[in-house]
Amino acid sequence: MITRRHIRAKVMQSVYALQQSQSQDLDKELKFLEESAANLYDLYLLQFSLLTEIHKYATHQHNIAQKKYLTTNNNTHLAIVNNQLLCAISQNNALQDAIENAHINLFDVHYEYVKNLYKDICSSSIYEQYSTQKNDFNTDKDFVIAIFEEIIAPNDELYDFIDDYSITWTDDYPVVNSYIVKLLTNLRPNPPQKYFTPSLYNSDEEKKYLTDLLKKTVLNDDKLKKLVESKLTNWDKERVAILDLILIKMAVSEFLYFPSIPVKVTINEYLELAKDYSTSKSNFFINGILTTVHKQLSESDEIKKIGRGLL
Repeated sequence: MITRRHIRAKVMQSVYALQQSQSQDLDKELKFLEESAANLYDLYLLQFSLLTEIHKYATHQHNIAQKKYLTTNNNTHLAIVNNQLLCAISQNNALQDAIENAHINLFDVHYEYVKNLYKDICSSSIYEQYSTQKNDFNTDKDFVIAIFEEIIAPNDELYDFIDDYSITWTDDYPVVNSYIVKLLTNLRPNPPQKYFTPSLYNSDEEKKYLTDLLKKTVLNDDKLKKLVESKLTNWDKERVAILDLILIKMAVSEFLYFPSIPVKVTINEYLELAKDYSTSKSNFFINGILTTVHKQLSESDEIKKIGRGLL
């Protein structure tokens, strides 16, 4: 689930936090980093709990309409009640158990978000078009993906609520939402029980990478700083962005201490991070410094990569 790019972003934030606080407590920051990654999974479960609550609310409204013989409104609710994907989510025991065990269903208390989103869904052109179609699994799936992408994920009130709830969820929100869309897009009828509960890490190696990147970058700071600062002769050191220097040191750490990661991949990934987190000119600067450092380390035979084509 969690990508290496997002791992790098989290490590970057931890390095920045240690640097700004002038703290030497690496163990404390490692614990926070691991908790931050775990919180990403809680956000993933929270979004599925929201879809579950929306489906429950549709069922509740349908039952009320039945009792009042409100045929038109009843049909509106019934289309969502019978949506095959929402049914699959609500009835998936592994997913619902994970939500319950994480104690993350905030929307059974903050129910106003469910009601407001449901109202937005039912009044949308997405629903209007959906209600006129002959429903099958793919139609139902496309509907859920559409309301998630266009109504739920962009909702400002929901975003503010999530942002206020956890400091680490701000950056996690687009990552989790993109993953959910991808997961739903690839879904087929009758998915296995564990389809909606993937592992946070793709492998044990990914989990180790999270902590190792922080440790290698922090514990080798003196060496990394010397390597980088020696290449800043043509730059005003006082005007170099703090995040740029952190990203460069992390990348050089990967050059030296992560033999399975190709140099080209490292450079490209940190250039992408710079686009999201640093200045408009950072790409040019970071690319120039990393290219120069890589050349020096290659000439001194300090880069040891495992596998073909990794240099």
